[in-house]
Amino acid sequence: MQQKIQTEKKSPVLPVIGLMAGGLAVVLILLLTPWNLVPTQVTEDITVLAVTEYGCVGESLSGYSVVVEGCAADVGDIVPATFNVPAMAQNGYYDRIETKLAMVQP
Repeated sequence: MQQKIQTEKKSPVLPVIGLMAGGLAVVLILLLTPWNLVPTQVTEDITVLAVTEYGCVGESLSGYSVVVEGCAADVGDIVPATFNVPAMAQNGYYDRIETKLAMVQP
């Protein structure tokens, strides 16, 4: 009489866990990444408020304080400047949040 030996095959646990982790990472990157916090480079004309040894200090049309290095302008002049702002300031995200908050507040 022959004896049958049964062997159990283990399921490939490590590849399954790897695929699940990869899928979860993709979902989290697509859904939860704070795209609105990524800085966006903006070029605007600024009004020079002060001239220091570092350059000209001015205010952009959108209300950001900007320092332009190596600027030789006088106070009151308008010069172009490139600076970074959060993307949510440019895409209207703040406005949508304020609208939603106004609807919730009593």
